[in-house]
Amino acid sequence: MPIDLRQVAAISGMSGLYRIVKPTRTGVIVESLADNPSRLVAQARHRMSLLDEISIYTTDEETTVPLADVFDRIHQKYSGELPLNDKPSNEELKSFMADVLPEYDEDRVYVSDMKKLATWYTIVHKYVGFTEQASEEATSESGEESDNNETEDKA
Repeated sequence: MPIDLRQVAAISGMSGLYRIVKPTRTGVIVESLADNPSRLVAQARHRMSLLDEISIYTTDEETTVPLADVFDRIHQKYSGELPLNDKPSNEELKSFMADVLPEYDEDRVYVSDMKKLATWYTIVHKYVGFTEQASEEATSESGEESDNNETEDKA
């Protein structure tokens, strides 16, 4: 059963992405999206960001682009395989970002954000997959809420 970005979270201080399994009284049970998935309880002290609530700053002060839209652009442009090597340079990341989202704000989107974008896209592509329906639903529901949740994840 494919999952969408409303069920995928990044947890501050922990590498990788996590699928939300179910809530508990003290937090939520999450499962890592990895070759050997493990489950753990993310408590209230953990800062979690759902991927469908994250967006990227653009040069238009009033506009951000939801992460789901950026993932769709990457998927359409590269068919799943990123044009980056294992350890891309800062210039390679900036070039990749400009290719995918030419209107991104160079002053507010940092290289660390670009690294997360590439890493997260690779994980989502491998473990979640892209179905047109899931990405359309994530895009349509995140568009209104995303303005307050830019790429300020300080992991």
